Amino acid sequence: MDRGMVGSAQSGRLLVEVRQEGTSAVVTPAGELDHHTADLLREPLEDCLVRGLSRLVVDCSRLDFCDSTGLNVLLGARLKAEAAGGGVHLAGMLPVVARVFEITGAEAVFTVHETLDAALTE
Repeated sequence: MDRGMVGSAQSGRLLVEVRQEGTSAVVTPAGELDHHTADLLREPLEDCLVRGLSRLVVDCSRLDFCDSTGLNVLLGARLKAEAAGGGVHLAGMLPVVARVFEITGAEAVFTVHETLDAALTE
């Protein structure tokens, strides 16, 4: 499998790592995704799409918090990825983050996987 670090961004509360695995971009946000940190996730997701990686796998296993702004970033990326022939896959969501998706109904519009490995082997 092709593995390469594509980049990372960090603030005091959110670190975002991006790497390519095969034809997927794996984006791993760690920390708190909210109004103040949303651009740290938005920009790498958009960069992946610009580079032609339209299958985005967001590894949520290190995401401790996600508010409506973070959810909107993921929904926006989903629309752009689908327009490019791909999609956004969410993997390894902690219960506190999964609850936001459940309450809002957003879990119905994403492909959600229990683990990162499951998302990559689909």
